[in-house]
Amino acid sequence: MLIKRSRDLNGGLGYSDVTPRELYLNRRKFLQDLGLVGGAALAGKQLLNLAFPQSSVFANTKLNVAGKSPFSTAEKQTPYGDVTTYNNFYEFGTDKGDPSKNAKNFRTSPWTVSVEGEVNKPRKFSMDEILKLAPLEERIYRHRCVEAWSIVVPWIGFSFSDLVKLVEPKPSAKFVAFQTFYDPAQMPQGRWAGIEFPYVEGLRIDEAMHPLTLLCVGMYGETLPNQDGAPVRMVIPWKYGFKSIKSLVKIKFVKDQPPRPGILRILMNAVSIPT
Repeated sequence: MLIKRSRDLNGGLGYSDVTPRELYLNRRKFLQDLGLVGGAALAGKQLLNLAFPQSSVFANTKLNVAGKSPFSTAEKQTPYGDVTTYNNFYEFGTDKGDPSKNAKNFRTSPWTVSVEGEVNKPRKFSMDEILKLAPLEERIYRHRCVEAWSIVVPWIGFSFSDLVKLVEPKPSAKFVAFQTFYDPAQMPQGRWAGIEFPYVEGLRIDEAMHPLTLLCVGMYGETLPNQDGAPVRMVIPWKYGFKSIKSLVKIKFVKDQPPRPGILRILMNAVSIPT
């Protein structure tokens, strides 16, 4: 029997080795309820730890970060509990507390990101490949939302331009379209969101290549929680939050500007956007 010891994700185990936290805890609880764990059942406890070892890699696993980016702000960070329970992720519901409740069983492994369109070298990246594309940095960004609130988050990732250079955009590529994952079976709340899915956002090519544009794989030192865009997302600190697309599956370099998403029309009608 092969026993995997605890390691950082980019230190040996792959992203496909991640076990969802809820599944891991529920399996242990099931065996506990059978009486296999307890001070009087040492043999049973040893068996439990062999089957579901405490050192298993599960969601929210620590990432090996090379260092803090000079692009970081020195402002006080928003508590982790706030950032993981106050979310806009309409595929899992439109109330701020919906994603943290409804995304618990969202499957993020295996995962690939397809890069296509006006590029010389189109390809698909697995999560293991993305984690090794460039040294991971911690970038503490402050965000303002169109809904009149702000957060300060220590994201983990690297400049999106590092990926762009590998696919070699053609001169005809003027914009980049980002597409999020959508599966009605896993995201039934999306049918009431009032916008079209899969969700697509866009940037000009110069915005995409800006060093602050982050391809993000984690936050607070760990992999991304499901409700915050696991396993990989975009983070663009000078744009409103709906530009920082979550659960990214497709990147397409295009000649023309992508259509304005429905979420922007909804927010512009509901909120006075500050200038």
